[in-house]
Order: sequence, then C-alpha cells, then structure tokens
Amino acid sequence: MTGTVREGKASGTPVRPDLGAPSEPLESDPRSDPSRSAALTAPHPRSDPFGRSGQSAPSAPEAPPTPSGQSDPATPSDPAAPSDPADPSGQPDPSALPADAPVPAPVLQADSVAVVREGDTLLDDITLTVRPGEHWALLGANGAGKTTLLGLLGALTHPTRGRVEVLGRRLGRVDLRELRTLIGHVTPRHPLRSALTVRDVVLTGVTNSVERPPRWTPTAAQQERAEELIGTLGLAGRTAARWPTLSQGERGRALIARALMPEPRLLLLDEPATGLDLPGREQLLDALDALGARHPGLATVLVTHHLEELPSGTTHALLLRGGRVLAQGPVDRVLTSERVGACFGLPLTLERHGGRWSVRTTRPGPRETPSPVPG
Repeated sequence: MTGTVREGKASGTPVRPDLGAPSEPLESDPRSDPSRSAALTAPHPRSDPFGRSGQSAPSAPEAPPTPSGQSDPATPSDPAAPSDPADPSGQPDPSALPADAPVPAPVLQADSVAVVREGDTLLDDITLTVRPGEHWALLGANGAGKTTLLGLLGALTHPTRGRVEVLGRRLGRVDLRELRTLIGHVTPRHPLRSALTVRDVVLTGVTNSVERPPRWTPTAAQQERAEELIGTLGLAGRTAARWPTLSQGERGRALIARALMPEPRLLLLDEPATGLDLPGREQLLDALDALGARHPGLATVLVTHHLEELPSGTTHALLLRGGRVLAQGPVDRVLTSERVGACFGLPLTLERHGGRWSVRTTRPGPRETPSPVPG
C-alpha cells in the first residue's frame, strides 16, 4: 500500500442480485495445512504485543505532500477513475521499501469484501491491507459504511462475500469471541452504569468485561500496566475518580487505556472524539500521538467524518462513499481537496498545518464591480 493511491468508483446502482444471495461457503485456503490451521486457532502470543523485539514495519519514504486544492500528479484527480493497475492487490509497493527489507505481515487484510443486509448492499468490493505501525483513518459521510467496515475488522460480524483476516486469523475459521480478546476496540457508547474508578475501568480490559468481576484480583503486573497506561493517556491525576464524575474526554481516554490492557497489536477507534469539546478533543489527539510514538508496532484504524479529528500521526486514509472505496493510500496523496470533496459531495478546500488538517467549503469569490466610466 505504501506510496500508492488506489481509487475506486462510488456506486449508485441498484443492488446486484448476486450480492443479495445468502453467503456462499468460504473457499479453501491454498496456504492451509495442518500446522497452519493449528497456528490460526492457537492463542495469540503476547510476549511482544507491539512488535518491539521483532521486525517492525519498515519506514517507507514519505510521499511528497500534495499542495492544497491541487490534484495528485501521480494519479488521476477524477474520483471515478478505475483502480490503479499498479496496485491491484492492496500490497505495499516494493519500490518504496529497502531492497533487503522484508514486508511485514499484515494485521488486517480484507479482500473483495461485500456486506449485504436484507437486500441492501452496505459494503461492496472492499480491499484493504493494514500493517504494523500504520495508522489509518476511515473517512466518509454518514451512511457511507464506516462503522460496518470497522465491525468486520473488529471481528464483530462476518462478510457476505469475500475474505477477512484479522491478526492472521480468517473470519469463518476461528472463534470470534476468542479473536475479539486480541483486539482493542474503543467506542464512546460504552455501557458502564456503575461508579467504577478510572483504575477499575481500565482493569476491566484484562477480563474483557464491562464491570469488574466479583472476587477477581488483578496481579501486580496488571496493576502496574494499568497505572502506566493511565499516565500515557494523561489521566494520572484522575486514577481514583469515578466514572460518573468524568468528562466525556476523560472517559474516552480511559476507554483507550482499557482497550490496551490485553496488549493488542491492533486498536480500532469508532469516532472517539464524539461529543468532545475543543480541549477534550485536543487532549485525546495528543494522547493518541503519544501512544503511537511509545508503541511503534501498534496499528490503529480510526473512524471519523471530521478531518479535524485526525491525529497528526495518521499515516494512511481510506475514503468511503456509498459503501465503496473512492481512494486509499498514504494520507498526503489521498487527502486532497478533490478527493475529499468527491467523498462528501461538496466543493472543499483542505489545508494542513503542523500535521493537522482543516477543511472548509469552497465558495466562489465576489464578483468584481465594473469601474464607472469617467464622465
């Protein structure tokens, strides 16, 4: 994926009959063998959750930024252009990697995925590869399919067609409940109703429960990790504060710390800045950037429809419209005025300062008034 923008065509056509059919059986995986099958269903090793002692994602040369309001000269600016033939599979561009650098195994891989519910096509022909250390943004208007796609990537549901692999485990061949314990999934709609402290909320990430289980006592190492994450997320002074007294921003950061307790290699964030005021949003984004710097092997996928909510450490973006991919790839090439404007159906002007984006609608300039003719 590195260095290449893939573009697709938004579909406004009726649902195809073949997509409305029941899910067909998953084809056999030619790579599978007894040892591979055992590896797919075995518990995920946690000795090095962030890839720090293994091979982390190689650093690709940063793509030159595209000037605001101008199309990327390397690819067509027309969002309806066909997919880039140089990158049909979503794999990284070998020319962007050092000659002797191994390509890291993906943490997420979706291949020609479709989701159909009650005859409605929610996602169609989605192909995506996310590798360790990459920080993706899923962008699109309401109803574009962002949350549906995040549900697939988080092993919350199965695709109607296509293949999804999460952390090397293929959906349909693994217990989803077990797989979910290996993924950090953050939603602002956390259903906690009791007055747990921040410390206890974070510790429920160990048990993957909303409430702290009765008669359960965390180990000293688990308590130490909870304190470390609370500090990383900027809540060191609020450890004993209770859930009902927390601001929306403090709750969001506590939930991110909770999601990181099982030491996942993948963190999914579903509109984490929802309901935050300006200070709360900025504290959240600063915490996410600090998290990426501290754990360079951690991959993240963040869903939003506000470009102002993207952390400065965002590396890749995918634009969704009508359940189809408009473009995906490195942010400097995907987040252009033309592409984002096509995604949201508005003439837009994007600007980037200090790694952060801002956007506004493009308005025609004032008409010039003719100068009066001298009498």
